[in-house]
Amino acid sequence: MFFVDTIEVSGLGNRCYLAGGERTAVAVDPPRDIDRVIEAAARRGVRIAHVVETHLHNDYVTGGPELARVTGAAYLVPAAARVSFARTPVHDGDRTVVDAAAGLTLRAVATPGHTPHHTSYVLEEDGTPVSVFTGGSLLIGTVGRPDLVEPRLTERLARAQHASAHRLATELPDDTAVLPTHGFGSFCSSGQAHGESTTIGKEKASNEALTRDVDTFVDDLLAGLDDVPAYYTHMTPANAAGPAPVDLTPPAPADAAEIAARLAAGEWVVDLRNRVAFAAGHVSGSFNFEAEGQLATYLAWLIPWGRPVTLLAESAEQLAAAQRELVRVGIDRPAAAATGDPRDWVRPGDTPASFPRATFADLAARYPDQGVVVLDVRRDLERSDGFVEGSVHVPLHTLHRRLDEIPGGQVWVHCAGGMRAAVAASLLDAAGREVVAVDDAFGAAADAGLPLRLG
Repeated sequence: MFFVDTIEVSGLGNRCYLAGGERTAVAVDPPRDIDRVIEAAARRGVRIAHVVETHLHNDYVTGGPELARVTGAAYLVPAAARVSFARTPVHDGDRTVVDAAAGLTLRAVATPGHTPHHTSYVLEEDGTPVSVFTGGSLLIGTVGRPDLVEPRLTERLARAQHASAHRLATELPDDTAVLPTHGFGSFCSSGQAHGESTTIGKEKASNEALTRDVDTFVDDLLAGLDDVPAYYTHMTPANAAGPAPVDLTPPAPADAAEIAARLAAGEWVVDLRNRVAFAAGHVSGSFNFEAEGQLATYLAWLIPWGRPVTLLAESAEQLAAAQRELVRVGIDRPAAAATGDPRDWVRPGDTPASFPRATFADLAARYPDQGVVVLDVRRDLERSDGFVEGSVHVPLHTLHRRLDEIPGGQVWVHCAGGMRAAVAASLLDAAGREVVAVDDAFGAAADAGLPLRLG
């Protein structure tokens, strides 16, 4: 008998896996906060004997080296991956015993495309494939992006991705479970996962990498690639060097005077509360990145790399969860932190700042109107499907560098659902602009009667 446990890394849209038998197990693509993987093994009563990587990750800092060190496991990394630490190099066709008593082995299958060295691992029970850990290769209804390594390699890797998907589909039985790392919100995926689980047979019937010829597949894949988070440039070097252990102890506490001083010094003060609470009251100059949203992705994408960050949270639990998310992308230690309420975070005599929230129906009642600026902070691909006539387009991840491009007037900022609009509103508010955050689904714009130009 064997098991496969899925460990969700929801903030980054990824998954890690723990698979094994009665005594030993393998961890696949572990996140940097390894305690969750260790706890999963403890619940199963198994020893982690192997830690494997499908590739050097572009979107997060791995916990692989530390998990292998702590557990004494062998650390398996594709042989062609250029790393500066000791590991067991894996080549195409290599087999590793996961649990001898359970007849479990892991077979390496070279599946280049997401990266040149990408490797998938087939879990076999008594020689029969039962699951395949596909990392950033074959995903649920899509594949991993081929454009995160080197622009000159993108088309070549896209073609390799097509060939790798076909290799898996040819070599594995239809009932083999496909277990990818990406595809659940990660920008490493070329599209969103279509469902929570899949098999080789299901992918043969629906995945465009397996239903289209290579030229059509590559053309469509390259045309649909979205923006790349800026922090990705720091992930592969960190993973190649071998990340240091994490420190999740509480940061130094900051009082109102220190918060003000850090803002004055040009540091980032990030309020983790939900966007409704932030709009109603916040420290002037602070930025709103909701702890419940894609905190790690968007904060790491926007913040100047290495800039000190102070976190403001409504509770110690919210602060601890945010720290955990941020270490996954290399933001290791907040400079300081405070919990409570904005009234506790402003100096005596000061009052919290605020700005209004609205719907697209509210906007329709005012627009077009002199002095009203509609700012669309969605990404290019999203806007290409349709936008409000006359709106200004500045994608959120570029806004902090382009604030001077926003015309004068009251800025009504929107995205597709409200979360990114709240971040953008906080950036504009901190810059002294009069802002209204449109907290509404973009689909409501047409219902509200706003003039739209469809793509």
